[in-house]
Amino acid sequence: MYAQQQHIPQPPHSAGEPYKGLRARIDPSQIPSPIEAIEADKDQWEGHTYMTLPGHNPPLSTTDCVCIDQGNSSPKHIRVSTWNLPSSSHLARECEIPLAAVFQPFADLDPREEAVPLVECGEAGPARCAECRGYINPWCEWTAGGSKWKCNLCAHETEVSPDYFCNLDTNLMRLDHLQRPELNKGTVDFVVSAEEYWAPPPLPKMSTSYFSIDPPLSGPRKPQSMRYVLAFDVSIEAVQSGFLQSACACMRDLLYGGTTAEGASFEPCFPRDCEIAILTFDRTLHFYNLSPSLPQASMMVLSDLDEVFLPLREGLFAYPEESRAVIESLLDVIPHRHGETVVREAGLGSALLAGLASLAGRGGHMVVFQSTLPSVGPGALEPLTDQTSVYGTEKERDLFLPRNQTWRDIAEECAEEGIGVSMFLGMSKAIDIGSIGIVSSTTGGELYFHPRFNPARDTIVLASQLRRLVTRTTAYNCLMRIRCSNGLRVSKHYGSFHERTATDLEIGVLDSDKAISVLLEHSRSLDERQYAHLQCAVLYTSTSGQRRVRTCNLALQVATLAGSIFRYADMDTVVCHLARDSMAKLTSRRMAHIREDLTEKCSSLLLGYRRNCAASTSPSQLIIPEAFRALPVYTLAISKSKSLKGRNVSADVRNYHAQKILSMSVRSTMQHLYPRLLAIHDLDENIALPDPATGQLALPSLMRNSHMYMEAHGVYLIGQSWSSAYNEDCMIFWVGSSVSPQLLRDLFAVDDFLSLDPHIVELPNLPTRISAQVRNILAHRYAQRGRVPKMLVARQNTDGMELEFSDMLIEDQNNAAMSYLDYLCLVHKQINVALTSGGSISGGPSLRGSPW
Repeated sequence: MYAQQQHIPQPPHSAGEPYKGLRARIDPSQIPSPIEAIEADKDQWEGHTYMTLPGHNPPLSTTDCVCIDQGNSSPKHIRVSTWNLPSSSHLARECEIPLAAVFQPFADLDPREEAVPLVECGEAGPARCAECRGYINPWCEWTAGGSKWKCNLCAHETEVSPDYFCNLDTNLMRLDHLQRPELNKGTVDFVVSAEEYWAPPPLPKMSTSYFSIDPPLSGPRKPQSMRYVLAFDVSIEAVQSGFLQSACACMRDLLYGGTTAEGASFEPCFPRDCEIAILTFDRTLHFYNLSPSLPQASMMVLSDLDEVFLPLREGLFAYPEESRAVIESLLDVIPHRHGETVVREAGLGSALLAGLASLAGRGGHMVVFQSTLPSVGPGALEPLTDQTSVYGTEKERDLFLPRNQTWRDIAEECAEEGIGVSMFLGMSKAIDIGSIGIVSSTTGGELYFHPRFNPARDTIVLASQLRRLVTRTTAYNCLMRIRCSNGLRVSKHYGSFHERTATDLEIGVLDSDKAISVLLEHSRSLDERQYAHLQCAVLYTSTSGQRRVRTCNLALQVATLAGSIFRYADMDTVVCHLARDSMAKLTSRRMAHIREDLTEKCSSLLLGYRRNCAASTSPSQLIIPEAFRALPVYTLAISKSKSLKGRNVSADVRNYHAQKILSMSVRSTMQHLYPRLLAIHDLDENIALPDPATGQLALPSLMRNSHMYMEAHGVYLIGQSWSSAYNEDCMIFWVGSSVSPQLLRDLFAVDDFLSLDPHIVELPNLPTRISAQVRNILAHRYAQRGRVPKMLVARQNTDGMELEFSDMLIEDQNNAAMSYLDYLCLVHKQINVALTSGGSISGGPSLRGSPW
């Protein structure tokens, strides 16, 4: 310790909401801590293996462990809200636990885990049920001596093709069971070469959004390696902010490698099999011939933004290595060529249509760098008017809808063509993510948000985001379907996709960071003596051009007792579902009502436990089931998220975070909602340093997210992205005013609190123990998630960034919402009233008149 203990007052924050009414008797020291559950789960599972057969609760999503696939997919691929499904809809309503499942088909696996097996199927393709078209999996049964198999989803018996036949042993298992990964692994990749598995053509249209001399493709798309279209905004905003220069430099390093400021070299990481095309745009479109036979790229200009067509074919796409000289010189010259521009407009809609025209009939990935509101060309938008006047009114929901139908049309057309669109946004003014962002969210792409782009601070972040974009597992031309066994059905889908039909989801690109979730409901009662089954199948084209089907399977126990359902409940999945459902409602309901509904759902779930599992306890007692001990604080965190929080938050920020949460994995959602807080000054001497014997790195424990546990002499690190693949894209070092000068020297290489530069972009590399510890912690997190977040410093009562830091302290009173303790009092009051009156939460006293 560098100083004596001294707790701090609450830092400056956005105004919170006090509790109104009589407080329940809740001991602040006894309220459930989410950190305790996280740390206890890590102690139980880290260093151990989880076997996936039904009947066990899996580790929390925040725990790193090794999973062994025994026929059920790893919880990294599928998580459900309860691992014991209620047998009937009546029991499900009594428990109030939403029946949700989250699928992350391409999730990154631990290096110690077995890779997803690749099964060659030949021309016949994988064995499929003749009735429901489900794929063969470990939970199917073999009948008629092995000549038929019974589908675990619909119970139909399908004959086995002659070349797939095998005799059965005395246990009615095939003799080649262990040699067939699809018969013993829950997650499998089938290689499919038949034309029936190729990506289907888009639906015919009366008119096209771009001009082409070629007739529209009528047959399925032949699988080929992925193509990338790189589109750069070259308007004056992009040039003056340095965003264009940084984007071109980062892309060049990505393609061909380079050296760091310290002189260390790094290798290129762009996929070798992929081609790229480069497009620049402002009031006109600029296409480039990248043919390796040219001394330099030749440019063709398209001046009419409303009549988009491809002015060249040969040379538009090129392999980076073959055309290295041409592409490198072009990326170097683009910022200089437009350095004196006076053009303020950039026709993003036209650039997207040009990318669509170049990738149509094949699919691919379009990566756009945009710096200004698209005010010309298709989908032209006017600047957003004052937003504050619509908050709290019926017009509030319009902030989350496209202001021009063109953006929705472009999004759907790209998704149908198998094209994903990712956007890097580096702007100084509002850019209307509610309109342009629908293109990314519908096609499976991703948004990267860099408001007031500063090259010195943000280039390192931009580079790491681009690197993650091209190196993570990515599929394109995707078609997803989720099947359930008899008695269950999917009632709603959540995520980034185009829902052409009620069952099939079209996704331009689907990567390892994205997840799709569903809400399930009963179609009839389930038999507790049998398993209930889920199967997610993704038909996709790999980056290298191979057509495959990835299947993820899950068998679940069925329960008739509420106690079993709560015992095997998964709070992480429930929280993820509540967050996604809230974001999905932003286009149809007012934010105040969504926040009220969230609290009612939390209270109803806890009331369901009281009535079914703890009915004998006094109504004045707050009883929370073990599985949902932290549910109230996570529900409060959803209400405090930037998408839903009260007070004035710009529509761009709200839309950005809403779209992120809708496609996040369960793990990323939990880490985003409750940012991780770490006491840097209090690290043990041996923590975060490699073990001399094993080389393993032990990470420090986290602390509760409140100023009540902080000290004025301390240095704290908080962030959602330093331990997560997503959001905020920043980490904040909070430095107390009484910090020890020795600690400042050891960590920041300064002697005085006021001498610390709040704008430093990375920690200095110092030969001190604490410097090595902190850099090791950050390096470990970067390696896990593949991204480098922005580094910010907030000195106590000195820097404006302290406001952002304080708003990330979820347990405090801030973000136009209550403190965690007050929120527990409110939830307790609702449950108490419902228990004493015999009513329900939603049907009884509502929150309509509450402090919300």
